[in-house]
Amino acid sequence: MTDGILRPRRSVLYMPGANERALEKAKSIPTDALILDLEDSVAPDAKAEARDRVCAAATSGEYGYREIVIRTNGLGTEWHEADFAAAAKAGPDAILVPKVNSADEVLRLAAALETAGAPDRTKLWAMVETPIAFLHVAEIAAAHERLTVLVMGVNDLVNETYARHVPGRAPVLPALSLAILGARAAGKIILDGVYNDVKDEEGFLAEAQQGRDLGFDGKTLIHPSQVAPANAAFAPTDDEVEHAKVVIAAFEEAQAAGKGVVTVNGRMIENLHVRDAERILAVAGAIASR
Repeated sequence: MTDGILRPRRSVLYMPGANERALEKAKSIPTDALILDLEDSVAPDAKAEARDRVCAAATSGEYGYREIVIRTNGLGTEWHEADFAAAAKAGPDAILVPKVNSADEVLRLAAALETAGAPDRTKLWAMVETPIAFLHVAEIAAAHERLTVLVMGVNDLVNETYARHVPGRAPVLPALSLAILGARAAGKIILDGVYNDVKDEEGFLAEAQQGRDLGFDGKTLIHPSQVAPANAAFAPTDDEVEHAKVVIAAFEEAQAAGKGVVTVNGRMIENLHVRDAERILAVAGAIASR
């Protein structure tokens, strides 16, 4: 994958950029990544102050292993250009732009990163939130190598399709599956959207597991209480790790013996199963290294 499967992104927590206490607390939250937000969580009259605070946090070096991402206001808003220029100068791990609707917009954003002098390590993340974006998600994902992660904006999608938030997310599953196909075709990471009810632990667990089953790499979160269950849902289980080891060992043994057919517990094993086993072990190893 373009940005490396070895970097866990099981839990990606939004933190309000205007809230100094929240940014301080984030230093101790065991999330894989933090999105320091300048968009939805910040009132218009607090945008400039939040921008300075978030950029200072991104350059502080005080967040340890956590990947630091700055979410700007969207293209076309009065704050976007200032947000993007300041974020590029701060040089976080990534800059997340909401409501990216086309490959052309990705190209413009990638060029803007170069113009602003952002370091090479600062990647571009794009939120896919609108019907037009989901219909063009493959082109968006493949538009530029600096774009490494797609983030699902499920709330906006539900709103713009006149759907309803229901358990199981049936109204938006076709769009989410299409986004996963587009991300995988381009070799990019893809993150599931947020779960809105922070008090509904059972509902969150069900949706996180659904996201893992669908193929997402992790989930964006709106509250620290969601971090631990997301980390668990998107990590390989002990059984998966052990099975992966058995699959790889059996395949290597069969190859050494010149056998063309490999079975594990009565099931035929092919190259694709070995690749999946190697991915599981790589992810587990990366998580353990934290």
